[in-house]
Amino acid sequence: MTSPLPLEGVRVADFTWVGAGPFLTKPLADHGADVIKVESRTRTDPIRNMAPFRDGQPGPNRSGYFANRNSSKRSICLDLKSPRGKELALSLIAESDIVASNFTPGTMARLGLGYEEARAVRPDIIYLEMPMQGNVGPHRNFRGYGLTIAAAGGLLGLTGYPERPPVGTGTNYPDHVPNPLHAAVAVLAALRHRRRTGKGQYIELAQLESTANVIGPALLAAAAGLRTHRAANEDTVAAPHGVYPCAGEDRWCAIAVSTNDQWEALVKELGHPEWAAEPLYATASGRRAAKTTLHEAIAAATATREADELAEALTAAAVPAAAVSDAAQVLAHPQLKARDHWKTLHHPEMGPSVYDNIPYQLSATPGRLRGPAPLLGADTRDVCLDLLGLTPDEYQHLADEGVVG
Repeated sequence: MTSPLPLEGVRVADFTWVGAGPFLTKPLADHGADVIKVESRTRTDPIRNMAPFRDGQPGPNRSGYFANRNSSKRSICLDLKSPRGKELALSLIAESDIVASNFTPGTMARLGLGYEEARAVRPDIIYLEMPMQGNVGPHRNFRGYGLTIAAAGGLLGLTGYPERPPVGTGTNYPDHVPNPLHAAVAVLAALRHRRRTGKGQYIELAQLESTANVIGPALLAAAAGLRTHRAANEDTVAAPHGVYPCAGEDRWCAIAVSTNDQWEALVKELGHPEWAAEPLYATASGRRAAKTTLHEAIAAATATREADELAEALTAAAVPAAAVSDAAQVLAHPQLKARDHWKTLHHPEMGPSVYDNIPYQLSATPGRLRGPAPLLGADTRDVCLDLLGLTPDEYQHLADEGVVG
């Protein structure tokens, strides 16, 4: 028997696209909410056309990037610039509990779908917008994506080597972690408030402010007048703390030593008892002071070891360590396999496709991936007829006019 899902009965009119917005609505959908993604056939979600594509063949229904962020949802296509399309969108909002969008400030209002219009058709609506830098302020109209938000929020400024340019995180980190998760907490809090009071509310999540949260210690240091700078893999407390080369091509092991006991265990495992006799290495501050020489010595010692074997040996000796994995190695990781983290769902066009499972499990009402990402407009007819009350003839007339599709 399938467990009940905690958000069953909640409906989301999802006007989000690209990154942070779809990653917000995905966990809602995976936990039972009926998330109806409102799309356009003439201006599709950009990540529908971003690699990787199944079998290397591009197409709006073949992007693994899009699929990963949109499991368990439905998709409808409306022409929001047409009067009838706007009416249908308002009808959907009237049947929904939550409206979510991550357009630039004023976009939804210009479409006639702003908070006031939504509240007129659904007084207790929970209405979320995710403007990049907020709805007010001198930069309210600035546009951007995860990379530019990470730059403005200070994340890129702290990433890389001191003597080199900022390098970023290799992915649009704000889109994947702080912004959607802060938004999800806000939406769930608003749902809780409505359940208690019967009142909805407007939620503004400025993605710049959400992103700034991830560099909290650096902000505190700057506020105290201290200089912050890029420090690569170094740490202000632990030493040694870094990524060291191992046997084979592009194989590495991350090692973080935060106590003297861990240092002694590392010295023993690497077979260099003379390091333990070096007075400068006896304390973390001394090891940090001698970081250049120490890093070179450790790198020479690890270069002949297999990364996985070294990580296991150090972990067994209570030294925090892990082999550095690329995406293919993460996909084959024995721990993730043992925990059934990867799920294969059958996509109508891409066939069997791998999805991340939900990374947290509720003991009584766990979520689940209820279906693959939807084909573009796959559910337009069903939603229009079953939820919005159109007759088949009305739907066909609107389809012929390009209002729905």
